[in-house]
Amino acid sequence: MPDHAVLELERFLPYRLSVLSNRISSAIAGAYSQRFDLTVTEWRVMAVLGRAPDLSANQVAQRTAMDKVAVSRAVARLLEAGRLLRSFDDDDRRRSVLRLSDAGYAVYDQIVPMALGFEQQLLGELPADERDLLFRLLDRLDELELRAEHAGKDGAAA
Repeated sequence: MPDHAVLELERFLPYRLSVLSNRISSAIAGAYSQRFDLTVTEWRVMAVLGRAPDLSANQVAQRTAMDKVAVSRAVARLLEAGRLLRSFDDDDRRRSVLRLSDAGYAVYDQIVPMALGFEQQLLGELPADERDLLFRLLDRLDELELRAEHAGKDGAAA
């Protein structure tokens, strides 16, 4: 059998982050998916718009790093369910912007405390200094990833 490259998944950061993110998202989703008939993607759209209303679907996709098609489907379903409102940007009438409707905020206002409670349960055993370090490291990894992504695009164009 020929030798193959070795990828130790348990030490490969993208794999570890993906698995952890999927497990945490699934656990949180268990608390709201059936009760509110929401998918993880729909909740992420609502969470972003609850914090930053009047974004386009593309802006939501950028902020969440989710696939534009998945965001578009989630937006369509949320609009149909009456949880989102769509209007046109005052500066550019061709650009539509999204915000939570009253019904959307009614759901949002119930899920946010559940999500925060889950986070507290998850992080509760970490001392405050370790939680602070975790978020500083996540911010730093985000910064490094964006830099690497930008460098990759520059290299591809050359």
